[in-house]
Amino acid sequence: MNVKDSITISAVAVLALIALGVLGAVVPVLRPVFGVAIPYAAVAVFILGVVAKVLRWARTPVPFAIPTTCGQQKSLPWIKASYLDSPWTKAGVVGRMALEVLCFRSLFRNTNMSLKEGPKIFYGPTLWLWMAALAFHYTFLTVLVRHLRFFLEPVPLPIKVLEALDGFLQVGLPVMMISGFVLLGALTYLLLRRLLIPSVRYISLPNDFFPLFLLLGIVISGIFMRYITKTDVVGIKSLTMGLVTFRPTVPDTVGAVFFIHLALVSALLMYFPFSKLMHMGGVFLSPTRNLACNTREYRHENPWNYPVKTHTYEEYEDEFREHMVEAGLPVDKPLE
Repeated sequence: MNVKDSITISAVAVLALIALGVLGAVVPVLRPVFGVAIPYAAVAVFILGVVAKVLRWARTPVPFAIPTTCGQQKSLPWIKASYLDSPWTKAGVVGRMALEVLCFRSLFRNTNMSLKEGPKIFYGPTLWLWMAALAFHYTFLTVLVRHLRFFLEPVPLPIKVLEALDGFLQVGLPVMMISGFVLLGALTYLLLRRLLIPSVRYISLPNDFFPLFLLLGIVISGIFMRYITKTDVVGIKSLTMGLVTFRPTVPDTVGAVFFIHLALVSALLMYFPFSKLMHMGGVFLSPTRNLACNTREYRHENPWNYPVKTHTYEEYEDEFREHMVEAGLPVDKPLE
């Protein structure tokens, strides 16, 4: 499948979701479906899908010790070992995992190969990709935590503090939240990177473009609701609190933009367990990350090993001794 087809399929799918959101807002009969039934179904699919995927990964045996190493493994006492790049203790594994999850350390150390005049091969850092990925994940987490104010009453103090820090510039009314615009910029960079870099564009598929378009739709619709159009925040709070308390209600004052936003978020929740986005949980269960680099100290047993019926040489010779003697092959025991 070429890139144009991948982009077209992904864009059409997101536009179809937007159209469904508009339809759910303008057709009175469909408002409870898109405002109550689909969000409940999306959360159920998300929870069950994530749990099933994680349990399947957890039950999968690890036949080989394959931790990723970037430094000297522990061996002789007088050879300095790399505690984080080749950890041999559980504490070292936790430290390396923390750096990977919180700082994207492997992406920070990633290099990009390019040809310069000469021709010469040049290896350089991919710091822009690392910064965009870091900005995307942390701002997405910030936006997600901020949205908890719609599901909690009273709003906890940590969420209020996070909102105050996010809007510390005090620009405009309502106050501009920095995380939303940084998230939009990071997603735009990641999309342009897939479109403009030939090597990345060549390997991009619909399952690469679709989540980017979906997330962009969610962010843009959220920004549109907060800063451009009039939105009934009280009605939205009533709807979300009704969903949480299992007493759902869909106020008539909630407009089409919110239904578009909700439809896209529901689609993201349903899509999440079956997509590459599941790397969020997969990184913790990856043997390249969670195994200690201690293969010189301990033997890694293959859990898939099972008793195998062997055929010893003595049994082999007893079975074929006559034919071996006829062929002139040496035998341990003479032919009776």
